[in-house]
Amino acid sequence: MTLLQFFFDVALGLLLGTLGGLFGIGGGLLAIPALGLLFGLDQQLAQGTALVMVVPNVLLALWRYHQRNRIDWRHALLLALSSFCLAWVGSAVAVGLDAGVMRRGFVGFLLVLAAWNLVQLFLRPGAGTTELSRPWPWLGVLGGGAGLLGGLFGVGGAVLATPILTLLFGVSQVVAQGMSLALAAPSTAVTLITYAAHGQVAWLTGIPLAVGGLLSISWGVKLAHVLPQRLLRVLFTLFLLLCALLLGLKA
Repeated sequence: MTLLQFFFDVALGLLLGTLGGLFGIGGGLLAIPALGLLFGLDQQLAQGTALVMVVPNVLLALWRYHQRNRIDWRHALLLALSSFCLAWVGSAVAVGLDAGVMRRGFVGFLLVLAAWNLVQLFLRPGAGTTELSRPWPWLGVLGGGAGLLGGLFGVGGAVLATPILTLLFGVSQVVAQGMSLALAAPSTAVTLITYAAHGQVAWLTGIPLAVGGLLSISWGVKLAHVLPQRLLRVLFTLFLLLCALLLGLKA
């Protein structure tokens, strides 16, 4: 790796970290199509490499969200444990799938999430609250499902959990993003370990991305708490569509 390439990777990490903090996803969702387009990595290798950045970003973003909106650690622990158990299953399946099938599945996954978020804009026009509208043990079901899909697609499950928390549990977008990070923290770690064990991680690319992400993710968290909740949800939907478009271009 040249010095120029190192600084390019750090700069890309700065951008991805800011977006990861803004949307509470660690930056991996955009990193995966970016690594495919800019570096020519196949789907599994792009997902594994993105996780090198995502794991530390998620941990730092979780702490920043907790500082601004206290997360009930009873809720966080249930989300984390249930997600962890099934993330291993999803990642173990993912490393053996065809890269083209994975990419098309990921595009479809993003489009469904974007459509879901658009529907929410009309179903729940309010800003949401800081309290759950359903009994907290239901978070275990959410954590398990999100962990399974997060392990399969290498995104930690937060991107799936956030719209479910706002629609079905009635919390605000920013509170949902913080809780989703608690879910993502252990599942991203076990997914990274699984991908690395199968040789699906480009460490020399992932580490500079992680450096850039750690330097910038706090900016995104701060911005998330300044923007109106409805605008934040619209931006999140547009972000999902952009990621699907970028990934579709490679297909």
